[in-house]
Amino acid sequence: MSKPKIFSHAGEGEWTLTPDGNRRRVLLHTDELMLVEFGFDRGGVGALHSHPHVQASYVAEGRFEVTIDGHTDVLEMGGSFIVPSNLVHGVKALEAGRLVDSFTPHRADFLD
Repeated sequence: MSKPKIFSHAGEGEWTLTPDGNRRRVLLHTDELMLVEFGFDRGGVGALHSHPHVQASYVAEGRFEVTIDGHTDVLEMGGSFIVPSNLVHGVKALEAGRLVDSFTPHRADFLD
């Protein structure tokens, strides 16, 4: 693993384009936990997928349609959700917005 990052200041970090056309930047990470900011344009989709990591997400800006294990809800700024390990989930940005996601353990694929 790369060296842990335990402090982050506003605006730090490089945005990386995601395979589904959105963007992300890793804010903080250790072996056990990772914090990542995702940016979406209106209509942007985080395609349905699953992973072994437990994920907790906070809607920092905008409105999102969130689907987890076949159940869908609309969350806006200040809302949050948890995705247990291996459940299929995805989002659609109903307006431009940002999600702040935590993953345990860290997502090694986001550090490459």
